[in-house]
Amino acid sequence: MSKRLLPLIPAGLVVDQVDLEPNQIIIRTHPRATAAGCPGCGEISVRPHSRYTRTLADLPWQGRRVVIAVQTRRWRCPQPHCPRGVFAERLAGVAEAGARRTHRLGGLQHHLGLALGGEAGARLAGRLGLPVSSDTLLRLVRDRAPAQAERAPRVLGIDDWAWRRGQRYGTILCDLERGQVIDLLPDREAATVADWLQRHPGVEVVARDRAGAYADGVRRGAPGAVQVADRWHLLCNGSQALVQVLDRHRGEFSRVARTIVSQAAAEAPPVEPGPPTKAQRRQQQGQADREARFQHVAALAQDGQGIRAIVRETGLSRNTVRHWLRAGTAPTWCKGERARITDSVVPYLVRRLDEGERNATRLWRELQTSGFRGGVMSVRLCVAALRGGPPRMRPAPGPVWRRPSPRRTARLLLTDGERGDMDGRFLDALVAAVPEIERAITEVKAFTVIVREQDQAGFGAWLDRCRDGLLSGLAEGLRRDRAAVEAALALSWSTSPVEGQINRVKTLKRTMYGRAKLDLLRARVLAA
Repeated sequence: MSKRLLPLIPAGLVVDQVDLEPNQIIIRTHPRATAAGCPGCGEISVRPHSRYTRTLADLPWQGRRVVIAVQTRRWRCPQPHCPRGVFAERLAGVAEAGARRTHRLGGLQHHLGLALGGEAGARLAGRLGLPVSSDTLLRLVRDRAPAQAERAPRVLGIDDWAWRRGQRYGTILCDLERGQVIDLLPDREAATVADWLQRHPGVEVVARDRAGAYADGVRRGAPGAVQVADRWHLLCNGSQALVQVLDRHRGEFSRVARTIVSQAAAEAPPVEPGPPTKAQRRQQQGQADREARFQHVAALAQDGQGIRAIVRETGLSRNTVRHWLRAGTAPTWCKGERARITDSVVPYLVRRLDEGERNATRLWRELQTSGFRGGVMSVRLCVAALRGGPPRMRPAPGPVWRRPSPRRTARLLLTDGERGDMDGRFLDALVAAVPEIERAITEVKAFTVIVREQDQAGFGAWLDRCRDGLLSGLAEGLRRDRAAVEAALALSWSTSPVEGQINRVKTLKRTMYGRAKLDLLRARVLAA
């Protein structure tokens, strides 16, 4: 046997023979030890009983499977009262008792399962020369899952993640000092969090979002821990409070938007007609050719020639010449416009489209109240033609602008980015129409500055100012959670690292097509 192959064999085995086959390599070995300890009583035995061949799959060699055939001995236990009597020797450092693969092969397959999951890992393993089923890979991942730590980290981050968004959620726990996931919980209930904290004492600081369940769970499970509200969620609470203020004035939203659109439509310059389309150019050329031939026919008739002579001269049919001369002009060959049931309501539809209304069904209902008898489909076709039909159906378009929702309006009011002309005019008109919105904007911006600059002194004054105003709901919620908010303004901890780990959890969950149970997902998240 080549000496270069010897270092590749596990140290506890002696190679007897190597059989090369087309699809695999069989290495026949026997254990190096001359005695073995009884797994029942621990006594060392030197009395062999019998032998048998144990087959172990090992790492591949040049794309071919490797099988280690170990001539394993059975030993008699020297202890007469030992219940074992006869035992098989263990292959320490080579394979587990009863295993059919070596430690190093199992470790590689375990990492394939962690990285790729079952089906994808099994496909890659087959290409690498270590065939294994997807179920075996997942079993390896589950069996080698990291054990839970007895003590929790000093600084713990808690947040929720979605099994299925809007329906079912779990909880992720992270060590913020090390940036590692500690555990996954099956739900986001306060009792579950409290039970975990009671079983893992030692938490001193807990960073969490504003959810009341987590606050209650931490109070019950780790009453001595300092709770820190996440600053990003505090900023979200401020913007959500402004959205609620804007929601109370949806009527003003619509009125101001209609006014802005009407003013912009009146100021819009007339639209110049665009160049003709290919079909229109072809139609115009055909009409010009017919006009020229008609002039030729008319000139011949004026010279006194009869219809038969004109037919011979021009090549036109007798009926065509007679029809042209009787009509006195060249035909246009254009189909006449048929009367439509929507013709009488086109001016109303044009005005409502200029005001920003785009829902054809809603326009149809409005027309019905004034006696319109057409169907909804006729209104839809007419609206589609007015919005984007051929030029003969489309009036001069007004400015293309959609009224922002309360959420988008709040974002525009709270940010200093560039605004479009229509957005700026709408916001100015809205604030002028509802002065209390401006007061709410001022207080939300002040709260944003307090959170970003971690101004503890300014927070108390802000709470006093907003106690009875438009933001009283936000102020009351912050007052109930005041200790956690003040800790957020004093400490640097947040749940931002937890959000990054949640992205990793969701990625792993989606690679398993939503069919993984919590134990498998937890094993992959903690060990990957």
